[in-house]
Amino acid sequence: MPVLRISAKGQIVIPAATRRRLGIKPGTYVRIERKGDKLVLTPAGDNLVDATYGMLRDYGTESLTAELLRERALDNAREEVKFGRLFDRKRQPVVQGS
Repeated sequence: MPVLRISAKGQIVIPAATRRRLGIKPGTYVRIERKGDKLVLTPAGDNLVDATYGMLRDYGTESLTAELLRERALDNAREEVKFGRLFDRKRQPVVQGS
């Protein structure tokens, strides 16, 4: 198994024999995945949409709707605190210095 060196830009060169074996040609998309302490490169095919399908599944378990509702609830709570400082309990403006 060849040992590869990472360039200053984070690039590697995949040996020609390995590229031929895997059918990787210039312009081929590859997927990189972390599995434990290893990085796995897999040819992704020509269709970028199909190649990237599901690649973010491990980055969040909350649905986008649930996340949006949670963020809106936090925003509402922040607004209540913000306006609670401006108005007293009766919702009358607080006049300072009187």
